[in-house]
This record gives sequence, structure tokens and C-alpha cells, in this order.
Amino acid sequence: MEQTVDQTSAAPKRAKLSVVTLTDKAVARVREIVEGADQAMVGVRVGVKNGGCAGMAYTLDAVEEVDPADDVVETDGVTVYIDPKAVLFLLGSVMDYEVTKLRSGFVFQNPNEVSACGCGESVMLKPAEAEQA
Repeated sequence: MEQTVDQTSAAPKRAKLSVVTLTDKAVARVREIVEGADQAMVGVRVGVKNGGCAGMAYTLDAVEEVDPADDVVETDGVTVYIDPKAVLFLLGSVMDYEVTKLRSGFVFQNPNEVSACGCGESVMLKPAEAEQA
């Protein structure tokens, strides 16, 4: 006897949550960087590294070749790759781009940020906590 599987009763796939959300200004700036690059780029990679007076600093690097281990955030035609070692530190963050009288650059609104140094170059981050079921 042949069995058939009812495809309509299969559980729907949940949408994958983005590690980082990009603002319109961040999207526009990433697009400018990728389109204006001397080398062919597919996007930018966001990560964190140890350093600075508060303990960690955000990193941003050009991506010429995709690393399949990276998380991928695609927004309005731009691609941001997230270093897998940084995912728990960046989970829930908003990446923005701001221009002030004294500086311009990417900034992060990060719920995992415990504190920041006075110069604004480094932050203290804690890994995101898993939600209790």
C-alpha cells in the first residue's frame, strides 16, 4: 500500500531572524562603499575584536569572497556578512551611519553593550542570552 504525505499539513518554515538590522542610512553607505570600491566587492563583514580601553571594538571589512560560515543580512539590495564569532555579541543590534561635525562612520545600537569608553572607539559587550522557553 502506497502512502502519500499531505504537504499542506507540514509545519511552516519560520523566517530567520537577522542578527543585525540596518537603517536606511547604513544601507545607503554600504551601497556607496561597494559600488565605489576599486576591487570587486560583494558586501561588507561586521565583527568584533578585542581591543580599546573598554575591551572590544567593532570591525568592518570589505568582502570580496563569501565565507559560507558568515551569517548574511540582505537589506534593500546590499549584503552585510556577520563574522560567526561576533553573532552573540551583535544579536539584536541596529547598524546605522551618522555624520556629525567631528566624525562620520557606522554606529551600533547594541542591546548587548554594557558600557563604552569615553573616546567612543571601544565598547564592553556581553553575549546575548538565550530566551527562556
